Amino acid sequence: MPEPKPHLPNDVSIESLLAIFYSEHTKLATFQKSPADQVPEPYARLLNHTSHMTVTVEEYYQDTVDVRVLRSQFKQRDYCREILLSTHRDAKIVQYGIVRLHLDLIPEPARSEILAESKPLGRVLIERQILREVELFDLFRIACGPTLSELLEVPQGTLTYGRTALIHCNQEPAIELLEIVAPVAPVASSTKTN
Repeated sequence: MPEPKPHLPNDVSIESLLAIFYSEHTKLATFQKSPADQVPEPYARLLNHTSHMTVTVEEYYQDTVDVRVLRSQFKQRDYCREILLSTHRDAKIVQYGIVRLHLDLIPEPARSEILAESKPLGRVLIERQILREVELFDLFRIACGPTLSELLEVPQGTLTYGRTALIHCNQEPAIELLEIVAPVAPVASSTKTN
């Protein structure tokens, strides 16, 4: 008898991603959906796009990033992990994330490399030349709860922004993402003086 196909998402639910690791998500943060035109810079540049966050934060911080897997688990055919990305030079934390990968849709050797937990997901997919498309779902204004505040090393209640997205690998919806960028200083508006 053939194995049943995994349930594939047609959207990304922030609630289902948070529930992987948090029975009470307010310990992590509180989330408010935000229209794209209400996301300030530089958060809009960091989040409102259809590129890999690995590439985006590396361009923004002018440094490669390293991944630290805080915890991971397998649920049926899915591999889930909670992560931090930090800059390579000074270990500055730049992003928090929750990832759910449908392993049947990730070809080898990329699958083994992801499970080794030593490289950011985006870098593995790019280096292994897997055909991929990032689909952006929702943008969020986020108030850091006790857990996210500790992880990002900011005071509780600090505001930041995040997004949900889905990565299609070889045209299959393979990877669900919650990505939250670390708080950054606002972009100063330029003023001309005579």
